[in-house]
Amino acid sequence: MRRTTTAVSALLAAAAVLSTAVPALAAPSSVAARPVAARDGLQRALDAAVAAGIPGAVAEVRDESGVWRGSSGVTALDGGRAARGDERFRAGSVTKSFVATVVLQLVAEGELGLDDDIERHLPGLVPDGGHITVRQLLNHTSGLADYFKVLLPDLKALPTLQKATYTPRELVALAVKAGEERKGPKPVPGRTWDYSNTNYVVLGLLVEKVTGRSLGSEITRRLIRPLHLTGTSFPDSARLTGRHLNGYERLGAAPGAGPFVDFTAFNPSTIWAAGTLISTTHDLNRFYRALLGGELLPQNLLREMRTMQPMGDDRPGRAYGLGLEENWNLCAADGPVVGHTGSVAGYNTFSVTTADGKRQITLALSTDFTKTPEADKAANRVLITALCRS
Repeated sequence: MRRTTTAVSALLAAAAVLSTAVPALAAPSSVAARPVAARDGLQRALDAAVAAGIPGAVAEVRDESGVWRGSSGVTALDGGRAARGDERFRAGSVTKSFVATVVLQLVAEGELGLDDDIERHLPGLVPDGGHITVRQLLNHTSGLADYFKVLLPDLKALPTLQKATYTPRELVALAVKAGEERKGPKPVPGRTWDYSNTNYVVLGLLVEKVTGRSLGSEITRRLIRPLHLTGTSFPDSARLTGRHLNGYERLGAAPGAGPFVDFTAFNPSTIWAAGTLISTTHDLNRFYRALLGGELLPQNLLREMRTMQPMGDDRPGRAYGLGLEENWNLCAADGPVVGHTGSVAGYNTFSVTTADGKRQITLALSTDFTKTPEADKAANRVLITALCRS
């Protein structure tokens, strides 16, 4: 899903990416290549985010100096303990990178083709399915409407959505209906980039159709277990277990207004393949190191994954590949960063790496849609301090 500055439109978002070349990720060196002051700056920025209204913030940074884990705030507002760097949280649209990797592994195995029409594998699921390809679903150029805009027209719908239950096919049906009711010319598949969570629900159904197993079991079998991501899961219940951050939003009339509402428990059926993953900062850093370092996909498909489509004039400096995002705005002098961000009720995640693979951060905050501008600036400062040379 994706957060906008005017409430909500869909849930889960971006801050990422690379150049077409695929450099291997460098292992952190034990030699202190960056001043200790940079580490102090990271902690100050985390503390500033909490001071600006974020209940809890956790981060893991990997760079030439080694590994730094930091935290600020508390795990819960009602008697919670101090947050630690190993807390679990809902990772939102970071899930899309996991789903895309599984799809591309199936392409590598000859079970799918990137340019297969979706109608071939899931007949009748969507209108125009004979013209929508797997690639277009992965890079958000399918033209399918975003079902999440129907479920969450504004933040007042969050408490209802928290307990709602939908099947993946019901989510797709919501998108199909919204597309049919859309005024003006219908988008032509492959022509225009438009972020839609529906694309990844369709991809989740595709994985299940091709493998005969659930999407969660495929993500677990192919990624979570081989990479030993012990804090990561693709849940089928609303609970968030183990050490974790509770997630909160304020549903007042303005950002930062009104009391905090707890959204830690959330029925995953409404986000499913678009954003259901639970993880830790350590696990997400491990996943992206493995992915971008060539451990999970053959080089030709990793290049496909990192071939970027501009997001449009309203998002300058940003582009989207096959489940990966690119952002040239964060460290303009150093080139782009690559990865993905995630937005779900109560949680905002950033997991990004510099194009040369030398610097990496995963940052998780326990508020998303209703962060104050000051909290947004503080979060941005954490990313800049971790990733930028100057």
